[in-house]
Amino acid sequence: MKNQRLLLLWLLAVLSVLTMTSTCRAELPPYANGQVLPSLAPMLELSMPAVVNISTSTNIQVNDNPLLQDPFFRHFYNLPSQPRMQQKNSLGSGVIIDSKQGLVLTNNHVIDKADKIAVTLNDGRQLNAELVGTDPEADVAIIRIPADHLTELPIADSSQLKVGDFVVAIGNPFGLGQTVTSGIISALGRSGLGIEGYEDFIQTDASINPGNSGGALVNLRGEFVGMNTAILAPTGGNVGIGFAIPSNMVISIKESLVKHGEVRRGLLGITSQDLTPELVNAFNLENKHGAVISSIESNSPAAKAGLEAGDIIVAVSGRPVKDSHDIRNIIGLMQIGDAVDIEYYHGNDKKKVTATIGKPERAQLAGEKLHRKLRGTLLSDTPKNQIEGVLIEKIDTSAEVWRIGLRPGDVIVSANRYRIRNLDELKQVVNPNSGLLINIQRGQEGFFLVLK
Repeated sequence: MKNQRLLLLWLLAVLSVLTMTSTCRAELPPYANGQVLPSLAPMLELSMPAVVNISTSTNIQVNDNPLLQDPFFRHFYNLPSQPRMQQKNSLGSGVIIDSKQGLVLTNNHVIDKADKIAVTLNDGRQLNAELVGTDPEADVAIIRIPADHLTELPIADSSQLKVGDFVVAIGNPFGLGQTVTSGIISALGRSGLGIEGYEDFIQTDASINPGNSGGALVNLRGEFVGMNTAILAPTGGNVGIGFAIPSNMVISIKESLVKHGEVRRGLLGITSQDLTPELVNAFNLENKHGAVISSIESNSPAAKAGLEAGDIIVAVSGRPVKDSHDIRNIIGLMQIGDAVDIEYYHGNDKKKVTATIGKPERAQLAGEKLHRKLRGTLLSDTPKNQIEGVLIEKIDTSAEVWRIGLRPGDVIVSANRYRIRNLDELKQVVNPNSGLLINIQRGQEGFFLVLK
C-alpha cells in the first residue's frame, strides 16, 4: 500500500511539472478511472522538431595490393592511374540550438572527415549542411543548415542538475528514425573514462545506442541539458550506462567554434595529479580534496602567479576541484587571455591568486631524451587539423632509426600499445630502460616498429 502511494505521488509530480510548462499547448492526456494519466507527449511535441537526423558520406581511398602500385605494372595492364575510392556512410543525430542562424549541434565523430553532410528534419525536409567548426578533443561540432522555419531547443543550466532528475534522450538510434527513451541522471561529473580528451559527463540510464550520438538529453520541461555522446557497452548492447556532454560545456565550445571556427585553448602551465590519501599523509595536510601540482613550466602563467610544486588546488574560477581531471576540464574550456581565480593550499595555509591563461607553445623534444633508440630525431606535437600524435620533424641520416625506416613527417600514434596524442602522453608510456613498440602513420599507410 505504501509503495502504491509513493508511485501515485511520483506520477502526480511528473504531471504537475508538465502542466506547469507555460509553452505546452497540447491537449491534456485522457482520464482513467477519474485520474489523469501522466504523459511526456505534450513536452515532446515541442522538443522533437528541434532534434534532427544526420547522415554523412565520405570518400576514402582503397589501398591496393603493392604490386598494383608499380607504374610499369599499371601501364602494362592498362590500369587507371587514379586511386580507387570507396564511399563510407554513417548516421547520427543533431540538435538545433539557434533557429535564426540555422546552427545544429552534434558530435565531432558523427561528421568527422565527411565529404557531404545531410540533415533530415522532423517534418521530413532534407537539407545539406556546411561545417562551421569542430573540437575533436571534446567531441563537439557545429554545422549550419538554411534557417527556414526551424525549431530550437531552449538551453538549461547544467550546473543545476542533480542525481535523480528525470531526463529524456531523443535521437536516431540504428538509423530507425527519431526515437525517445527516458530515465534519470545516474551520476554527474564523470571523467577519466578515456572516451574524450576533455570529460565532464552526465551519466544516465536513458537508453542510448549507436546513432543517438549528437542527440539531445532534455529535462521534463523540454530544455536541453546535455548532448548524448557515448555508452558503456561491455556486451555490445545497451546496459543502461550512457554519457552526455553537459549543456554548459557544449555552449561554451559552441561560442568559440562560431566565432573562430576552432577552440583556442590556452595554457596555465602546470602538471597535476590526484590528491591520494598517501599524499595527504606525506604532506601532512588537513585538506583531503583537490589536486596537487607536481610540476610547473618556467615563465608560465602559473609560475608568474606564484604557484609552486606541492601546492594543492581546491577550486578554479569558483568551481570545486576534486581531482586533476577537474583542472584539465575547467582550464580546457578557457580562452587565451582569460583570467582564472585559483584557490589553493600552500602547506596548511589557504591562498588565492589570479592567473591569465597564456598561449601554448608547440612542444619540441630531442628523441634521445625520451629513449636512446630515438637518438637523432626531433619530436613535436602534431599541428592542428592533422592526425593527433607525435610528429617526427627531423632525423639524422646517420641515426639507427633512419636505417630501420623512420622518415621525417612520420607520426607516432601509439607507443607500447597505448594511444598517444602528444609528447606528454608519449613520455608517460615510454620506459627508457626497455624496448619500445611504436605505431607509425605515414600518409594513408600505417605500420609498427620494434626498437630494442
